[in-house]
Amino acid sequence: MTTPSKQQMQRVKNSGIMISSNGSPTKDIDKEEELSRSALAMFRAKEEEIERKKTEVREKVQAQIGKVEQATKRLADIREELEALTDPMRKDISMIRKKIDLINKELKPLGQSCQKKEREYREAVEAYNEKNREKTQLVAKLLEMVNESERLRLKKLEDLGNNITIIH
Repeated sequence: MTTPSKQQMQRVKNSGIMISSNGSPTKDIDKEEELSRSALAMFRAKEEEIERKKTEVREKVQAQIGKVEQATKRLADIREELEALTDPMRKDISMIRKKIDLINKELKPLGQSCQKKEREYREAVEAYNEKNREKTQLVAKLLEMVNESERLRLKKLEDLGNNITIIH
């Protein structure tokens, strides 16, 4: 038989059937293999792309996890620093409060003693002022008596002086 022309083979190839030299239709094994290889290559390319994207996402997730871990560590460090800062203050505040309580306990009897001594002082000042007034009154009376006594003596002296002048 004669060999088919290229144009006929092209038509037959396009239809997926090829007529062999003896004229029997058969499937084109080469084309199927090529299609299979092509489909397989496309599938592999898609799989590789999916794997690449998966790897990229995994790397991004790992990077984010790394950032989160760093942030967590920083926050833990900050928390520790804050706790270290508040602990000494709490101790100092507690010590100062205890001292204030102690001083309050000491102040109560001191305040009572102070009030007692102030009362005693006021009483002593009142007694002093009373005695001073009494002394002033006595001094005034003494001066009055001394003046009266002097006046009386001077009068007596005058009388005696007059009696002496009369006797002479």
